[in-house]
Amino acid sequence: MTDSSTGVGAAYGDRDPDALARRAGERANPDRDQHFLVDDRVLDRIPTYLPDDADASHLLEIGGGAGALTDRLLATITSTESADGDAETRGGRLTVIERDRNFADFLRQEFAAAVDDGLLDVIEGDALDVDLPPFTACVSNLPYGVSSEIAFRLLPEGKPLVLMFQAEFAERMVASAGESEYGRLSVSAQHYAAVEIVERVPKEAFDPQPAVESAIVRCTPRDPDYEVGDEAFFLRFVKALFTQRRKTVRNAIRNTGHISGLGDPDAVVDAADEDLLRRRPGTLDPSAFAALAELARGHGSPTEV
Repeated sequence: MTDSSTGVGAAYGDRDPDALARRAGERANPDRDQHFLVDDRVLDRIPTYLPDDADASHLLEIGGGAGALTDRLLATITSTESADGDAETRGGRLTVIERDRNFADFLRQEFAAAVDDGLLDVIEGDALDVDLPPFTACVSNLPYGVSSEIAFRLLPEGKPLVLMFQAEFAERMVASAGESEYGRLSVSAQHYAAVEIVERVPKEAFDPQPAVESAIVRCTPRDPDYEVGDEAFFLRFVKALFTQRRKTVRNAIRNTGHISGLGDPDAVVDAADEDLLRRRPGTLDPSAFAALAELARGHGSPTEV
């Protein structure tokens, strides 16, 4: 076994992120939405934010880069601590999706022993296009430019997620009805999971530093406390109303039939409660949106969009 600062064969969990970047032979490129997380303390904490009962037998990481988080995730799937404090070995797998060919090749080389042992699979490709493996949980420092698209590819899978986002995006995910950050993202994310910010991460934790602060978000899957008969229509209806967030719900429904796919928005307005129609979309919690969407399905003659 080699020392953790020297490369292949090292024990998992304590590789130095700066040394990994040097061995990779290239810097993160902010023009390609690459920012390496280099703070060891943050890296060590990220896997611990998985829910206590999360199944970590097949972890997914999107955007492995030079492998600092990959190293910590390999430690997560290969060892745990027993009740008496001794280390125990446990089986598990990690799949990393990396779109940069040079980084994908480096990950296979750096963690060759894990690849050979069947612990690690590196998929070269875009996380928005490749087939996702049957993962049990996802832990990732996402590329910020496509974080929304990736998050909403992952959330419907119903698996625990620990994801790094821009802080502003994270705040919108966790916002409650009536708050200024509350919007389509809040309703959609909270439809799939209990969403919480577990740590705020300063710019200085990255190299090169991004222009904004970051935050780690935990998404714990759960069934909503309301019924949705057509999930695609529900999400489309939410999107439509938030394009008119400063209008009343009455006007938002009438003005957005081309987005929601309602053939008869006026019939929905006629059937809805007057107090609800006077409100604005940003004051409706997810359950109220669900009830209104079901009313719209029953009265508004929705069509496929």
